[in-house]
Amino acid sequence: MMYQLGWATLPGLRGMSVSGFRATPTDAPDNERGVAIELGSEVERDAFLREIETAFAARRFTNSADAFDTVKAYVLEHPAKQ
Repeated sequence: MMYQLGWATLPGLRGMSVSGFRATPTDAPDNERGVAIELGSEVERDAFLREIETAFAARRFTNSADAFDTVKAYVLEHPAKQ
């Protein structure tokens, strides 16, 4: 199933952080406002959300564009990891 991934980008004392990852089923992916990813099941979706939340918990970014591009690259590399 195709999911549209979204997240919150928040300012902090040491830079911007990303968190609150969510995946919404979609038939029309929008890679301008988020990232679309193909996941096989709700269990796989939930595992991926935990994985990405953990991967970005301590990371900080200088601006929201850098945060977006880094998350997008991480998601697009996900199928290659499997």
